[in-house]
Amino acid sequence: MQMKKIAIFPGSFDPFTKGHYDIVNRASKLFDELIIGIGTNSSKQRYFESAFMASKIEEAFKDNSKIKVKIYEGLTAEFARALGARYLVRGLRNTTDFEYENTISQANKYQWDELETVFLITDPSLAFISSSIVRELHKFGVDVSNFLPYRI
Repeated sequence: MQMKKIAIFPGSFDPFTKGHYDIVNRASKLFDELIIGIGTNSSKQRYFESAFMASKIEEAFKDNSKIKVKIYEGLTAEFARALGARYLVRGLRNTTDFEYENTISQANKYQWDELETVFLITDPSLAFISSSIVRELHKFGVDVSNFLPYRI
């Protein structure tokens, strides 16, 4: 009997952008279940509350039963192990992202050897979008609706 392929797409998603949306849609075709894990980054102060973002993400994927949203605290590898998810999905916009994500991938593998990280390259038309840029624009009253797959 083949095990169900469960993956986690972890991040702070503050906010969840069209770049994230694209990665989730593409990754959902590769796995039986994809969990968007909204984690707590101890070195960051949130702009949008986790529960608010979870509701917006759920709204964006309401028609895809393979996608679930969960809020978690602690280490991503432990969250994955607790859910039986053997895959992490990460989006890469550029080589800087790769360097950073590669290091995290190795740390996660150290914590749980059965955890594999799958990297997906961001669609070039979305590669310039980052949560930090969207937050900054929103803070100063700029309409950011072109960067988000939902209304805020």
